[in-house]
Amino acid sequence: MEQRGCVAARLRQWRWLVCMHLLLWTVASAQIRYSISEEVKEGTVVGNIAKDLGIDTKTLKHRAFRIVTGSTDSLFRVNLDDGILYVDRQLDREEICGQISACVINLKTVLETPLEIHYVSVEILDLNDHSPTFPEKETRLEIFESALPGARFQLQAAHDLDSGVHSIKQYKLSSNEHFRLEVNDRGEDGIIPILHLQKQLDRETMESHKLLLTAMDGGKPPRSAAIDILVDVLDVNDNLPVFTRDSYTAVLKENSPIGTAVLQVNATDLDLGLNGEVVYAYGSNVKEKIRNLFDVDINTGEIVVKGVIDYEEKDRYQIDIKASDKGTVPLTTDKSVIIKIVDLNDNAPEIELTSFSSAIPEDSRTGTTVALISVNDRDSGVNGKVICSIKNKVPFELITSLQDNMYSVVTKSLLDRERESHYDIAILAKDGGDPSLSSEKNIRIDVSDVNDNSPDFLVSPYTFYVPENNNPGALVFSVRASDRDLGDNALISYSIFKDEVQHNKLTSTLNIIPESGDIFALRSFDFESVKTFRFQVIARDSGSHSLSKNVTVNVFVLDKNDNPPVILHPLSSNGSAEGVEEVPRNVPAGHLVIKVRAYDADIGYNGWLLFSLQEVSDHSLFGLDRYTGRIRTLRSFTETDEAQHKLVILVKDNGNVSLSATATVVVKLVEPKEAISASDVKSAATDIGDSGVTFYLMITLASVSTLFLISIIVLIAMQCSKTTDVSSKYLPETNYDGTLCHSIQYRSGEKRYMLVGPRMSIGSTIVPGSNGNTLVVPDRRSTSAEVRNNIYV
Repeated sequence: MEQRGCVAARLRQWRWLVCMHLLLWTVASAQIRYSISEEVKEGTVVGNIAKDLGIDTKTLKHRAFRIVTGSTDSLFRVNLDDGILYVDRQLDREEICGQISACVINLKTVLETPLEIHYVSVEILDLNDHSPTFPEKETRLEIFESALPGARFQLQAAHDLDSGVHSIKQYKLSSNEHFRLEVNDRGEDGIIPILHLQKQLDRETMESHKLLLTAMDGGKPPRSAAIDILVDVLDVNDNLPVFTRDSYTAVLKENSPIGTAVLQVNATDLDLGLNGEVVYAYGSNVKEKIRNLFDVDINTGEIVVKGVIDYEEKDRYQIDIKASDKGTVPLTTDKSVIIKIVDLNDNAPEIELTSFSSAIPEDSRTGTTVALISVNDRDSGVNGKVICSIKNKVPFELITSLQDNMYSVVTKSLLDRERESHYDIAILAKDGGDPSLSSEKNIRIDVSDVNDNSPDFLVSPYTFYVPENNNPGALVFSVRASDRDLGDNALISYSIFKDEVQHNKLTSTLNIIPESGDIFALRSFDFESVKTFRFQVIARDSGSHSLSKNVTVNVFVLDKNDNPPVILHPLSSNGSAEGVEEVPRNVPAGHLVIKVRAYDADIGYNGWLLFSLQEVSDHSLFGLDRYTGRIRTLRSFTETDEAQHKLVILVKDNGNVSLSATATVVVKLVEPKEAISASDVKSAATDIGDSGVTFYLMITLASVSTLFLISIIVLIAMQCSKTTDVSSKYLPETNYDGTLCHSIQYRSGEKRYMLVGPRMSIGSTIVPGSNGNTLVVPDRRSTSAEVRNNIYV
């Protein structure tokens, strides 16, 4: 019999080895698998994981190679210098895997940039480092002498922490004529020794029997343990309790409350009295863990819940229930009760962030991966099926990976940091139970800046009014731009655009501060030389691929009273403002003696000239029109009047600080005959001179009128092309009949302005919008907002 047991054990061992080889070959074709014996020291080499995976060891640190351990302690570690997998602590197979036949540790390794995930399996091989043990040194059996041959008695089984081939493989019983040993194979629970009565006992011949039971494992050499079995032979009670059913099976939901009834076993005994009363208890081989979960009522045989039932820990229990009578020598019958645990949805999904990029550039393409997540649910069936989704509305989506319950978080649309600088992604994992359980994990994704915004000027175009004669080197005006980007991408520098084709000479006299946009004039402006000019300023950011934008700057030079009046008539041959006029004595009052003509290069009040007599010999004789410069007689001459009179005429403009010039006219009184002869000669010359002056005045008036009309048309076109309503509205006004003077009116906002000044020479232009030296005329017809312009003096 022992020989047959050895042959059967060897056959089972060969079958196990063949299955293990097939399993290893199958797994190796799909992933890397190592094996290592238990109890090896810390630092033992498992294998060169980098070499086996085909990874360059020089990139392990750069690519952040690591083992993702999850919630359990790490048993292994990888040296990032050589890529070798080492044991991180001493391995105890029984502590790690318990009684599981194949102890395999699955490792998940991750590399970054690009992201790679590899799976490595390490099998911990069992050593025969534990001997079988019995819970007691001896056990006692009481058997009635009436027991018939064939009676079977279950013995206390030995326990071995090792598994597989190193677990308990056989039992041996010392030689005797009444008993033989049988073995009941319980699968995961091992083999159970059963004492078989082969010859009826006779108490009168022998009251007790002492047997030796030896348990042996499958190691080479095998380890063993022995227990003494004392068999007491009892008398009478010759009927065993009999269970009413051949098998007992119950279904129990996990997490059932304590005290929940599972099922009730029932056994009967044909004996009478105490020998026929049956009590129930656990069998000898029921483990302590089961005893803590269930309780058996000794009188009724009802099994009730005693502890917490968890399907994820174990889904099936096989419990031995012993039915004994109350005879002097109780008879006992064993029956196995199977309790199947029903899974409930009591575990919420777990979300694990496998890989994560905290920042993503805003120009990333659609479909860029920012994170990898894995989900797990300890429940089974529908309760363990997990659906993962993004809870909130963000430009990201989940893509299912090739691996089960693995997801990639990718972009589903283009990003714009200026609209949203970061996103909080709420990932929801929900199982298929009823009611379903869910869990949520939030991850934050920052959007990094890319130089995708060019600078924007606060105003476009700029219009500035600068008084002439400004101080060289002084600040005249500033431009400002902003950039919606960050850092260097938003750092703006300013420069003046130099157009080689249409180079404006005035731009060379301007200097701009690159950091602030402040513009300084290197020399003074002269209204009489340049009345308006324009140039362009470039604002450029400091990004790696810099962006820029131009703005047009219109500059209008404002007039100041810096030009004194110039006397045009009378003029002497040496250029001085002196003249001699001969007047007959018999001229009536109101006779035009002379007309003083003057010119001022300034405009407005600065060029509006007034005439006055600064010096006159007789105030009763001559009068001066202060606006036209005409000198007329106030009365007729008498004999007593002097023959010669000196008139000094003061010509003064209307500036804040007025400038002036003087002209001297000597009036000689002559007799009518001398006057006629002199006037004939003079009139001829005067006619020639007046005709020349009239001709030039006509040309000048025509030129000024033409330029004025052209300027008005150009200004209207410019104002219409602007996006903002900053144009002034011009009103027609009749020219002032003064000494080469004219006036225009224009309106800006709620105010109306009037410019008064001399007529312009050919080539001169009128500066629209100028508000220097102007009269402000209230105008209630307009309610538009007043446009403000910066004026730097």
